[in-house]
Amino acid sequence: MRDSIGIMGGTFDPIHNGHLLLAHQAYREYDLKSIWFMPSGHPPHKRDHHVTDGSLRQDMVKLAIKGIPYFRYSDFELRRPGSTYSAQTFHLLNEAYPDLNFYFIIGADSLYQMEHWYHPQELMSETTLLVAGRECEHAPRSLDQQIQYLAEHFQAKIFRLHCREMDVSSAMLRQMAARGESIDSYLPPGVADYIRKNGLYRKEKESE
Repeated sequence: MRDSIGIMGGTFDPIHNGHLLLAHQAYREYDLKSIWFMPSGHPPHKRDHHVTDGSLRQDMVKLAIKGIPYFRYSDFELRRPGSTYSAQTFHLLNEAYPDLNFYFIIGADSLYQMEHWYHPQELMSETTLLVAGRECEHAPRSLDQQIQYLAEHFQAKIFRLHCREMDVSSAMLRQMAARGESIDSYLPPGVADYIRKNGLYRKEKESE
């Protein structure tokens, strides 16, 4: 039987407690072997605003997951040149690790947008989706209806993650930091000090 691995992707700019909450829940609820935190290299959907250098985001992820034995850092996307698309990432992961079974951990907002991503059919054939969160306010379908829709149209394998909501986003934290507000309570140990030490987000004005 193949080991199951959860993939937590994103810019992690910065990584925050909401990311860790989601990863812990996926690990427990679906009996995963480990969770790989995989910062994106050059996300094509974020070309319209500045993304912190990958080496800094990498350091923050490593600080955030330090001491948690079933969390791992992965540079699988960061070391790839050019734009990184999830469909390509999971295709390459399955080629590189044929003995592993990959689960893609996402929020409800991503599930509603997924059919408009790059090669959604390929992405949903390469991985199982674990989705957390609630219905988007102006979405045409409920979350359960969206899951059923993607399952029927793309033969997607999608399961719900049952965890409490954490009202936090990386964009919100960048904006707070730019205004000089403390964001320590939203961040894993060590990350807030790293942000201060490196002067990150002091003039950040754009949002995700």
